Amino acid sequence: MTNLNQLSLVELATLVRGKQVSSVEVAEAFIAQIETINPNLNAIVTLNDRLLDQAKAADAQLAKGQSFGVLHGIPITIKDTIETAGLRSTSGSKIRVEYVPASDAPAVELLKQAGVIILGKTNAAEMAMDYNADNPVFGRTYHPLDNRLTPGGSSGGEAVAIATHMSPAGIGSDLAGSIRIPAHFCGIAGLKPGTNVIPGAGQYPPSTGPYSLGAVIGPLARNVADLELMFQALAPSRSINNQRTHADVRIAWYTSDGEIPVTEATEKAVNTAAQILSERGFECREELPPHLQRANELWLKLFSRASVVQLRKAYGGREADGGAFVSWRLQNADNPPPATLDNYISDWMERDRLREELLNWMKTTPIVLAPVGSTPAFAHDSLKLSVRNKEIGTFKAFGYAQAFNVFDLPVVTVPVGKSDQGLPIGIQVVGRPNEEATVLRVARVLETGVAGGNS
Repeated sequence: MTNLNQLSLVELATLVRGKQVSSVEVAEAFIAQIETINPNLNAIVTLNDRLLDQAKAADAQLAKGQSFGVLHGIPITIKDTIETAGLRSTSGSKIRVEYVPASDAPAVELLKQAGVIILGKTNAAEMAMDYNADNPVFGRTYHPLDNRLTPGGSSGGEAVAIATHMSPAGIGSDLAGSIRIPAHFCGIAGLKPGTNVIPGAGQYPPSTGPYSLGAVIGPLARNVADLELMFQALAPSRSINNQRTHADVRIAWYTSDGEIPVTEATEKAVNTAAQILSERGFECREELPPHLQRANELWLKLFSRASVVQLRKAYGGREADGGAFVSWRLQNADNPPPATLDNYISDWMERDRLREELLNWMKTTPIVLAPVGSTPAFAHDSLKLSVRNKEIGTFKAFGYAQAFNVFDLPVVTVPVGKSDQGLPIGIQVVGRPNEEATVLRVARVLETGVAGGNS
């Protein structure tokens, strides 16, 4: 069977388990695509040199009636900040350039228990700390539609690998939109679960301290059904079967938080998503949920200082090894000065109070539709963006994504529209804590409506 790399994850898994194609054939199809496409995109930075041997072993096991799970014999990619046993995991940093973990991150171990074979590692921003996929170890990853543009970050290499059929699916990490922004930029789907739904250990930098309030590992794929299959493997105790009807899921949608401007095409994409879901029986109304306009400010108060502490600890005595962003962050670490402990605790308590009020509001409105950010993909090295005659910093421009890390809510990003330049535009489907199943179901209905020509 030709063009195996063009098939969905669900299709590939079904074919391999049914012995209609071999794991080796699937692996060879992705290797061929990587050899053809990757030199111009630089998305996959480390290949598993044992891939074909492991695929042969998976085929032999299946021939004996032994299957490891729903993803038996399927190769997928892993963001380079997530540890993989025996496979280099650099986090895009010179201080880890030769680091090979002895063990897998728990999320990777869960995927292997489901039968996954690691295809390779994908490029990321250095230390996962910027909205790009550029670092001093591997260099820059390019947007698949325009090499002048970033694919987003920090999971940009992962999104590019999936969008260009070099990988059927993979996992990234997200503290400020690092799964959802690359998915939005590259026209694929991504899931940011709630914290502790998928094990978050085995990352570098670690998701500890303040980061544990909002940092997660989650899957990326070309469609929502593939996300569901990945979620089944990554969170096996969470059922994705949900029998609620459309009529009992009220949806709020908004195109502006009153603070951050969005492009006209972004506004149109959210409007389109609301129209599609309304036509399919959901009760949709335009309404801004409480406190989301505070997201960018709260994100900086809760998480920004933690990045300084982590970078100083990691690069102590090796500051010269930092790339452009890390060097800038270290040089400006105390500008503005750090908050006092009392102020930090006060900010944390305020976040908890506002989150409780938001969750109370969501008791009657369990789904929210929102932009991912101000714009589709922007040029490499951009520090500011011009949106509707307003200049805005690139980090603040994606406060729409940061909001749901601050308040720890599950989100699926789904491609819905395109810009005038033909760039993908995704929107966020947001749900309540521990309701990833509902979010995925609504996202799949939306995706089906978009495919039906309603965008």
